Amino acid sequence: MKIRSLAIVCALLFSAGAWAQSSPTTAHAVIADASGKTLGTATLTQTAGGVQITAALTGLPAGTHAIHVHTVGKCEAPGFTTAGGHFNPDSKKHGMKNPEGSHAGDLPNFDAAGDGTAHISVLASHATLGEGPNSLFHEGGTALVIHASADDYMTDPAGNAGARIACGVIEK
Repeated sequence: MKIRSLAIVCALLFSAGAWAQSSPTTAHAVIADASGKTLGTATLTQTAGGVQITAALTGLPAGTHAIHVHTVGKCEAPGFTTAGGHFNPDSKKHGMKNPEGSHAGDLPNFDAAGDGTAHISVLASHATLGEGPNSLFHEGGTALVIHASADDYMTDPAGNAGARIACGVIEK
């Protein structure tokens, strides 16, 4: 009986270890502008409430900018259109103020100071670094995209946020 119990415990520990390896608790995205200049690195951390995204960036135009998770892990300059549309596994409408719900990739705007620096701390509450349909590691990957203007939080498909000015592929 002891040997069987030990075998079950070992199997459970192995399964937990394999899950931990396939489901990271952190990820990152190196954010670059259209010229390829690195603006900073975003850190993504799995929390009980979703994925916390933090970054310290430089070289941005001053003002308010939208940031979104996009559905494809490609950041080809100059327009970063290869990143696809917003991450939207639940087929919702765009915007956190939209009564029909929002994309999982819709995030709050942030401000860049006059010197081009910005500190971002936002929560992607409908995303995960784990398994499932809301995983940022689905086949094809995902990217963080910064837009030239603020998101109006309502207009489909991208909140009138303007051009895509920076992008980073989300990686384990």
